[in-house]
Amino acid sequence: MARIVWERRVVLVVRRGARAGARRARSDAHRARPITGAALLTSAALLVGGCGGGTRQDANEPRGLFRMQIVNASFPALQSIARPASLVLRVRNASVRTVPNVAVTIDSFDYTSHFPELSANKRPIWIVDRGPGEIPRLPVESLAISPPGGGQTAYVNTWALGPLAPGQEQTFIWGVVPVKAGLQTVHFLVSAGLSGKAKAVTVSNRGGLILPSVTTIGPVRGAFLVHIAPQPPPRHVDPNTGKVAPGRYQPEVPAR
Repeated sequence: MARIVWERRVVLVVRRGARAGARRARSDAHRARPITGAALLTSAALLVGGCGGGTRQDANEPRGLFRMQIVNASFPALQSIARPASLVLRVRNASVRTVPNVAVTIDSFDYTSHFPELSANKRPIWIVDRGPGEIPRLPVESLAISPPGGGQTAYVNTWALGPLAPGQEQTFIWGVVPVKAGLQTVHFLVSAGLSGKAKAVTVSNRGGLILPSVTTIGPVRGAFLVHIAPQPPPRHVDPNTGKVAPGRYQPEVPAR
């Protein structure tokens, strides 16, 4: 408990011939007034509130291993600049407990540029037009430009879609547009939470009738190998239907 010191009168004793020193003492005493009880209590409250109080971010996340499976993973192997594509991951909770917060981390949507004097060395390979999750409802009637999806987290490359009950599945879909040509590898990792206490694992059994059975436990991860062409494939608008058709437009040659 904070001890309250109530305000008291300050009495100065001045020796003869020391008028200048007395004046300085009176000035210092006027500036350094005693601390009142209210001010001391306020300071104590600020110290208690600013010393890292509150619960930890991972306080409600259970610790343990959760068995999960990748049911489906798709991403076009052949893509081209400025041509939209979709990355789809469907995961299943194969454990007997509810996964606290199923999440997916993708570390290959950008690359590190070594060009000198860059303010930020991260450059996109794909631009994420829309991430997993429901589109947040707009507060006013307007048109959303590149809605990010409701699964965004504080981590720039991680998306989470909440708890997942045993035996249930969850689908993550990214709408992306490639902006850098070349051969690219996309790595993804499935997690059971955002704080690291709940871990998603895959369990596999190896062995048979001759060799002893061996159980291996590892992370739930995967990768895609994608080739991005420097130019989009040619397309044209069919004048007869008004629809976009593949290939270059070939005008009809009138018969002679």
